[in-house]
Amino acid sequence: MKIFSGSSNLPLAEAICAYIGIELGKSTIKPFPDGETFVKIEENVRGEDVFVVQSTSPPTNHHLMEMFIMIDALRRASAARITAVLPFYGYARQDRKDQPRVPITAKLVANLLVAAGVNRILAMDLHAQQIQGFFDIPVDHLYAAPVMYEYLKQKRLHNLVVVSPDVGGLKMAYAYSQVLDAGLAIVAKRRKSASEVESMAVIGEIRGKDALLVDDLTETAGTLTTAADLIKKKGAKKILACVSHAILNNMGIERLRKSPIDELVTTDTVLRPAISGVKIVTLSVAGLLGEAIKRIHSNSSVTSLFEFKGGRTS
Repeated sequence: MKIFSGSSNLPLAEAICAYIGIELGKSTIKPFPDGETFVKIEENVRGEDVFVVQSTSPPTNHHLMEMFIMIDALRRASAARITAVLPFYGYARQDRKDQPRVPITAKLVANLLVAAGVNRILAMDLHAQQIQGFFDIPVDHLYAAPVMYEYLKQKRLHNLVVVSPDVGGLKMAYAYSQVLDAGLAIVAKRRKSASEVESMAVIGEIRGKDALLVDDLTETAGTLTTAADLIKKKGAKKILACVSHAILNNMGIERLRKSPIDELVTTDTVLRPAISGVKIVTLSVAGLLGEAIKRIHSNSSVTSLFEFKGGRTS
C-alpha cells in the first residue's frame, strides 16, 4: 500500500500516514511557467494499492486538475488499484438541475475521476448522499460525526437542543440529537443568493436551552449566522456550531466575528489559515480516514466506522 498527496491538504495526508505507520509517498508537483501543472511520482508503484489524498477545496479547479494528473501518472506507472481519498468533495452542491440550462457538475466531476483512472472513492460528509450514485465504482462514504460526538461528550452540555439551520440538514441534526439525547429544532430559511440567506421561523423549543447548530459545510457562513441570530432572539443561552467542512472566506469570517455563535467545531478536511476573533476548534479526521484506508486495503468492512453509541450517522 502507498499513499500520495496532492498539495491541497498535506498535513492531513501526513497525519493519516502517521496513524497507519507508513511514509507518505514521494512525488513532485510543480507549476510550469505558463501555469500548467507538472507531476512526477518519485517511487515505484507497479502492482501497488495506491491512495491519493486530495481535498478539492479552493482553489477548487486547480486542486481537481492536480488530482486528475496525479491519477493519470499513477495509472500509467501500472498501479494495481487507485483510490481517490476526498476528505472534501468540491462541486458537491451542484448535484441537481434546479433551474433550466444548468449543469450537474458533481456528476461531471465523478465522470472525470473515473476517466482519469480511479478504481474506488473514499469520501467524507458529502453534501448530498445521492452523489454516491453518480459513480459506477465503489464509494465508501464516511461521516465526521463520531469525531464530533467524542468532543461534544467531553463538554457535558446540559439541556441541549440540536438545531438544523435548514430543512435539508434535518437528517443530520436528527442523528446528532439521538446520540446526544437532545431535543431537535429546525430553522426555516429562504436563500436570496449564493451568499445571502434569510431565516424566517424556528420550529421547536429553544428558550433557555443551549443550542447546537449542525451543518455539513460553511463558506460564507450566511446560513449559520442568520440561524444563530434567530435562535438567540428566541432565547437560546449558549450557541455552538458543528460543521464538517469549514471553507471560510473573508465574508464568512467577518460574519462569524459578529455572530452570537460562541464556538465553531470543525475538522481538518480542508486546510485553512489560523483565524483570529472566532473561537474555532479543529478536530482531526486522520484516524477515521486512516482506519478506512487500512480496511479497504485488507478488504475488511468499513461499516463499523459509521456506527457509534449504538446509533448510526446515516
